[in-house]
Amino acid sequence: MSETLENLSSETRQFPPPEALAADANVKADAYEAANADRLAFWAEQADRLTWAKKWDQVLDWSNPPFAKWFIGGELNIAYNCVDRHVEAGQGEKVAIHWEGEPGDTRTITYAELLTLVSQAANTLTDLGITAGDRVAIYMPMIPEAAVAMLACARVGATHSVVFGGFSVDALSTRIKDADAKLVITADGGYRRGKPSALKPTVDEAVAQCPSIENVLVVRRTGQDVAWTDKDKWWHETVEQASPEHKAQPFDSEHPLFILYTSGTTGKPKGILHTTGGYLTQASYTQWAVFDLKPETDVYWCTADIGWVTGHSYIVYGPLSNGATQVMYEGTPDTPGRDRFWQIVDKYKVSILYTAPTLIRTMMKWGDDIPAGYDLSSLRILGSVGEPINPEAWMWYRENIGRERTPIVDTWWQTETGSMMISPLPGVTATKPGSAMTPLPGISADVVDDTAQSVPNGGGGFLVLRDPWPSMLRTIWGDDKRFIDTYWSRFGAGAESSSAGASSDWIYFAGDGAKKDEDGALWLLGRVDDVMLISGHNISTTEVESALVSHPSVAESAVVGATDPTTGQAIVAFVIPRGNVDTEGEAGEKLNVDLRNHVAKTLGPIAKPRQIMLVPELPKTRSGKIMRRLLKDVAENRSLGDVTTLQDSAVMDLISKGMGGSKSED
Repeated sequence: MSETLENLSSETRQFPPPEALAADANVKADAYEAANADRLAFWAEQADRLTWAKKWDQVLDWSNPPFAKWFIGGELNIAYNCVDRHVEAGQGEKVAIHWEGEPGDTRTITYAELLTLVSQAANTLTDLGITAGDRVAIYMPMIPEAAVAMLACARVGATHSVVFGGFSVDALSTRIKDADAKLVITADGGYRRGKPSALKPTVDEAVAQCPSIENVLVVRRTGQDVAWTDKDKWWHETVEQASPEHKAQPFDSEHPLFILYTSGTTGKPKGILHTTGGYLTQASYTQWAVFDLKPETDVYWCTADIGWVTGHSYIVYGPLSNGATQVMYEGTPDTPGRDRFWQIVDKYKVSILYTAPTLIRTMMKWGDDIPAGYDLSSLRILGSVGEPINPEAWMWYRENIGRERTPIVDTWWQTETGSMMISPLPGVTATKPGSAMTPLPGISADVVDDTAQSVPNGGGGFLVLRDPWPSMLRTIWGDDKRFIDTYWSRFGAGAESSSAGASSDWIYFAGDGAKKDEDGALWLLGRVDDVMLISGHNISTTEVESALVSHPSVAESAVVGATDPTTGQAIVAFVIPRGNVDTEGEAGEKLNVDLRNHVAKTLGPIAKPRQIMLVPELPKTRSGKIMRRLLKDVAENRSLGDVTTLQDSAVMDLISKGMGGSKSED
């Protein structure tokens, strides 16, 4: 990859924080000054928001980089911080979770009821022989017991490994084996798109391959018939019969809290290890700061699944450690109708909504009239997570969901970072559509060239983190060498050797490209693996996709670089038109020409796509990420690779068929 990524687009619109919100914001501009003056003192102050059984002796130990330790000598219990302390403070009757099942069944769980459930589950784990340091796999639908299972593990010091409930037998068994888990917690099934979706058969097949598993704890959710072995125990016959009394024991700040697997581009999944004190400090602080969370009055809803890190940090640990009231929803956004999300916002008077750009673009495609039919006036903060959000989707979100008055916090972070790293602060930052804006207080993110030098404003390059942060991954489970090679070897000390270096010698490289605009605001450009080299220019797929979506006829797009004899790589775009757009015959051909010219006009002739495919859908993983690898296979006429993680594998047949008849332009 040559020096830097090209910066092709510019954005001049800006939205200052609403005055009333700014005046009453949890975090104001002075937080940046405090963190810059003394970063470690700043993080110590945030750690003080938690309840510690024993205070730490040292904030950060970075004597053996890249292996960080935070709040050394400190002891705390995460479940105590998320549940017990709120009950002890007289908040027992406050609602912790408004749960909405896909078929329309609901549950309301107070903090006192949550404490009972978590205590019972902790007693059951102990009865099943789980002790501190053991690993527990969790494979669950989005039901309250999923959060209870995680908190019960944290309470007894067991390390949980949550596996998304849509993953295959192979994906589940690989993760169980890698973590050497002793117990699986699952359910008979969950509801998805209007019907029960079984989980237990997948678990049965996986457990048959995993001799380390001693017991399987099963929640009855759908009532489907399930096979039963002597390892299986019903939740309602164990947990719900257990004693509600359980005293939480404190654990060391560096005690392993969870392993979360993230699939590498090659080889086996990486088990990202997070520990206790530093993780909770940053997850809790960012929940409170970035969403301006007012636990007394806000109703918060993060639409993610607990199988992803967003669900860990911003459904379980962030909101509950702050004593928030939140909504948890089991199902899909289009069941029974495409208005389900807005119905839920209206029903529970949701004030903070945190969702993904993929979903926002899907809602755009469905039409403005759907959210227009609901009272969304309770919303005061909107959040975006999971991938870069293009300016058009950002504006649609602001206009149609935020009704042109709510700040949008576009957050950048990863499984590896544990919690948010780059985001506007809603009471401080004047936001720009599509930009994550600036590193949060206490975070040193930068954009650098090949030689690790900061790029000037207006330039693009690699997104890096220069200093350790509290919620950072501690290693890859069982593989310190892979941890160093994957994240620390591209720049600086980690590249030459694994000997200890000064803090500034160790630079974390996330794998993402980014640019700084003329004001220094940060724009994410997606994975550097997705960067295209067109006639010697490094062009990000994200910028070309944004240009396409800014055309009024386009709902969503995905762009790949395909091998080209003339330019090295050429841009091939897959475009989903908006619902009312005519794509037949001449109209389709005219749209094709219009779109190619629109990109050339928006970004310059260098970014003009060689080819545009109008498609009904795009291949996405269950978490909503576009699988560009498959589109590249199609664009280069290769046979399709592994499609097991796709949400709908039939999509690829449609695209491949269409591609056969598509013609490239000049």
